Amino acid sequence: MPIIQTATIRTYYKISGQGEALVFIHGLGSSSQDWSFQTAFFPEYFRTIAYDVRGHGQSEKAKGPYSVQLFAKDLAALLADLGIIKAHLVGLSMGGWIAFQFAVDFPEMTNSLTIVNSWADMRPKSFYDYANLFRRNILFRLFSMRKIGEILGPKIFIKPEQKDLLQNFIESWAENHKPSYMASMKAGTGWSVADQLDKITCPVLVVAADEDYTPVEAKQKYVDELPDARLEVIEDSRHATPVEHPDEFNRLLLDFLQART
Repeated sequence: MPIIQTATIRTYYKISGQGEALVFIHGLGSSSQDWSFQTAFFPEYFRTIAYDVRGHGQSEKAKGPYSVQLFAKDLAALLADLGIIKAHLVGLSMGGWIAFQFAVDFPEMTNSLTIVNSWADMRPKSFYDYANLFRRNILFRLFSMRKIGEILGPKIFIKPEQKDLLQNFIESWAENHKPSYMASMKAGTGWSVADQLDKITCPVLVVAADEDYTPVEAKQKYVDELPDARLEVIEDSRHATPVEHPDEFNRLLLDFLQART
């Protein structure tokens, strides 16, 4: 089983292909398995790595507290131990936080960023933000991980033909280690790189679903703050865009990366 003990954590990872390194970083409550459509496609073009973030999947369920900075440090340690000097990073949701933070903390190791349905600023700013955070904390404290998956899943996979995707989501969500999940969720609360976006000088592709939790306009605001970034919108999609529309997503990402290599 591909588990490596780095300077910071025991990490599960999968690696395939040759060429420049391309790293996929999953979202909160997910795992490297959620990149299966990408890890089947990209090894033809890149040295492709998908790994389980601290507290997720088959990686170590270390005791909290966690932070986004710690997640980025874990990734840097993983890449160093794999002998990877520089990488393209693709982050979905929480993975986007990690990719952003990594580019700020380890710019010399960052070739490019692709940020998918994510944010650069997780600080609550309005009554609605605080109320939503309160509801989320109550939900996760009261219910099992399976029950939470049963609540969240139908909001992501809404179509009858997505029945198998929905069931896979619920089953994988049920496997989450709740203390690690809570520590990861807390890591994002109040996190921000909004005042450091000008430091991210590598090329950035931001992919936004038209029906994500936050509107496309919110992503455009931070794209405008990045020195070398562009926004692409995938229609008829929600939060799990790489799973919902893998062919369209893969082609968009490949075009971006090949233009940079």
